[in-house]
This record gives sequence, C-alpha cells and structure tokens, in this order.
Amino acid sequence: MEQIKIGWIGLGNMGIPMAEQLIKAEYNVKVYNRNKIKEEALKNMGASIAASPKELLNSSDIVFLMVSDDEAINQIFKNKDGLLNDNSTGKIIINMSTVSPGISLEMAALCKEQGNFYLDAPVSGSVKQAETGTLVIMVGGDEHAFEIAKPVLEKLGKLAMHIGENGAGNNAKLAINSLLALYAQGLAETVLFANQQGVKTEDLLNLINNAAIGNIFTKIKGDAILQDNYKAAFALKHIVKDLGLAKAEGLSSPLGSVAFEVYKNAAAQHGEEDIISVIKALK
Repeated sequence: MEQIKIGWIGLGNMGIPMAEQLIKAEYNVKVYNRNKIKEEALKNMGASIAASPKELLNSSDIVFLMVSDDEAINQIFKNKDGLLNDNSTGKIIINMSTVSPGISLEMAALCKEQGNFYLDAPVSGSVKQAETGTLVIMVGGDEHAFEIAKPVLEKLGKLAMHIGENGAGNNAKLAINSLLALYAQGLAETVLFANQQGVKTEDLLNLINNAAIGNIFTKIKGDAILQDNYKAAFALKHIVKDLGLAKAEGLSSPLGSVAFEVYKNAAAQHGEEDIISVIKALK
C-alpha cells in the first residue's frame, strides 16, 4: 500500500491510535504535530516526520487532521507554513476533528481554489474504538474524493459513510454528540435517583444493562461510575464545546438547552475529567 502517501496532523488521544492503524496497514505515513515529543512514538513505529503542514501536504496524497477546534484548523491551514501555502494540487485533505460546519465550508472553498479536495469526516467513538479501528466515520464533501479515500478510511472505522456536501459530516457529528450528552446526563440522573431511593448502583446498572435500554455506553460509563474512575476517554469540556457548536447551528430543544447549561456549569470543576463525571456535579 506504499503507493498512497499519507500525512497526519494531530497526535492527541485519538490521533495517535488512528495514525497507528494506518502504519499497521502498511501505508507510508508522515506526521506533523506541534508537540514534537508525541511524534517520537509514531517515528518509532516507522512514520517519517514533517517540519510543517505545508511540507506534509507537498509530500502526501491524502492528509488527515485530528485536532481540537476551529482555531487549530485556522492555524494549520492559514499560517505561513500552513496547508494553504503549498502549491500542490489534486490532494485530498480530510478533517476528522469535531469542528463547526462553518469552518469546513470555508476551508473547502479555499482548498478548491487551491486545486485540492476537502472532506469533513468526524468520527463517533472514543479511544478504544480508535485503537481497534472500529470508529464510525461520517463524511461531507466531494463524493469522488470520498471514494478515493474510502479504502483508507475503512482502516480507521467499521463504517465510513458519505452523507452529503461539505459540512454534512460536521452536522451529523454535532447531532450524535448532542445525544451523547443526553445519554451521559440521563444515566447520571438515573443512578442518583435510584441511590436516593435506596437502590444500589451496581444493582441498578445490572438491571439497565440486561434491559432493552442498556447499550455499550451505559455499560462502559456505568463501570466508570462503579469504579469511581473519571479519567477522560472523552473529556467533559469537549461536550461543552460540541453543544455550543450545536446551539450555534440551531439546537434549541428543551433537553439540549438544559444539557448545555448543566455541562457548562460542571466544566469549572470537572472539565478535564470524563463526560460521565457530570454525575459528581449533579450530586
């Protein structure tokens, strides 16, 4: 698979295991990260290192981004050594970050002017799914570019689906993460109510996970509650960001509006902890 050259930008909790999947699949992978220490783990696995996003695009066929927010995207594209300052054409840039649909529409237009393709392709799933290549990937943008990139995307996820034009992937992700927020808050409130009535947490979770309302999320986050383990797989501060983005796109439902306020208030003390730490804020 060395005929396709892959560039990867962003080596956080998700970026590292995702890039590792492509190295394991024997793609030629080059990485760039502002924190140079994080590049070493990928270098030891066989990846090469780029000095800048511009250099990375120049030497890659497909460039993936997995970074934190719109501001990071602006810097990666627009800085003097950014993606938009390379003269290469015919490249596919795939932004897998959870960002606003607006930033994707802007960057897609700029990439088109440059002669390149931009796909917004955020993922559903956390670190475990990144480590096992079982993410769900929702893609907006040029369908032909998606078909070219699909075999690579399928090394990262169990499902890679094209759902519309640029921005569609971002909107789908914001909708899914809005449900994620409701799941976590609902589970936390249910446990607390049961405890108030004298029902043990472990007994309640056993009932939930054997009932129709049980799912992988209630099992994983229920175990975290039982073990009093709030190490972030998906940090609570990120759901505040995502709900804020969803509100900017028009989310105004009763549940969504309340959840945004609950998580925003919880973030002051628990922002760096896992999303299910909302249970501590609700106590």
